[in-house]
Amino acid sequence: MPARIDKTVVSGVFSLDGQDFDVDNNVWLVGDDETVLVIDAPHDAAPILAAVGGRTLGAIVLTHGHNDHITAAVALREATGAPIWFNPEDRMLWDVVHPDAAPDHDLVEGTTFDVAGTQLVAMHTPGHSPGSTCLYAPELDTVFTGDTLFCGGPGATGRSYSDKPTILNSIQERLLTLPGETVVKTGHGDDTVVADEVDNIH
Repeated sequence: MPARIDKTVVSGVFSLDGQDFDVDNNVWLVGDDETVLVIDAPHDAAPILAAVGGRTLGAIVLTHGHNDHITAAVALREATGAPIWFNPEDRMLWDVVHPDAAPDHDLVEGTTFDVAGTQLVAMHTPGHSPGSTCLYAPELDTVFTGDTLFCGGPGATGRSYSDKPTILNSIQERLLTLPGETVVKTGHGDDTVVADEVDNIH
């Protein structure tokens, strides 16, 4: 039986380029009753720990370095002992939030995670940030896209370290080539499927 996917939403503030925005972040938990992997660690560790429950947390995987996806990562690591996986191309963003702590492992193209008999594969999809990374779980017909692809189109590219042609290329070459029925679980907002986003990428 493949892993199940749980979701918890954590609210807080996204800060970049001197501006603050109130946001609701999706945290994805992939696993079973024994072990789990967490995708993104926004704002506050407490609700994420509550969602993990009594399970063993095997990894904290961060889709990119914006503060609203990584703020709780170090506290979550301290509470559980789970290692943090992070793309080094976003280290300049990490260092603003966590100047006195470092991730444990580099999250790069092709990094794989096995949890509850299910494999997730890292896909480097720069554009929203240089290190933005999606996680594809073929057995679950699901891709976790962080802020690269949303229901309705690509993630924002109007801020530091982001680039619209790059994100469009990442989506077209890496995400829209996945099976059309693949469920897209995003960093904010509702799910979508790959086929429904083809006409939204331009």
